[in-house]
Amino acid sequence: MNATDAMGEGERTEGKPSPEDGAADGVRFVRNRAGKDSRARFSLGRAFSCAWEGVVYTARTQRNMKIHFAVGAAAVLLGAALGIDAASWAAIVICIVLVLAAECLNTAVESVVDLVSPDYAELAKHAKDCAAGAVLVCALGAVAVAAAVFVPRLAALFV
Repeated sequence: MNATDAMGEGERTEGKPSPEDGAADGVRFVRNRAGKDSRARFSLGRAFSCAWEGVVYTARTQRNMKIHFAVGAAAVLLGAALGIDAASWAAIVICIVLVLAAECLNTAVESVVDLVSPDYAELAKHAKDCAAGAVLVCALGAVAVAAAVFVPRLAALFV
């Protein structure tokens, strides 16, 4: 029995089959306990591919992810134009990555909540609001870091 046979019909997701998936019948699946217990092959390359698909899905479907990418690109361009030091670059890059990762997690939480609670539920609302709040906290922290890095350098240009 392969991992695909061990899964229930509701646990399968369709997609492009891959030899690394261990799916003999052309069905791609998300790893679950049955898939792990069967020792089906799930390569490191496939794991990275799934992760990248998550980033692409978030970028394609979430307006805020597009905004975060644009603001991150603007921060990189401004950093290059102002010639910021290595420590400032580290702070800026960490903030960009943190906000993008938080948006991916927010999208994951929203997707799972929508899956398990298709009708309105107050707890579902709280879960989604908290996930969005986490992104907001990260974004506000990134703005604070950007202000600390860029404002003194920009002020020096005009003084």
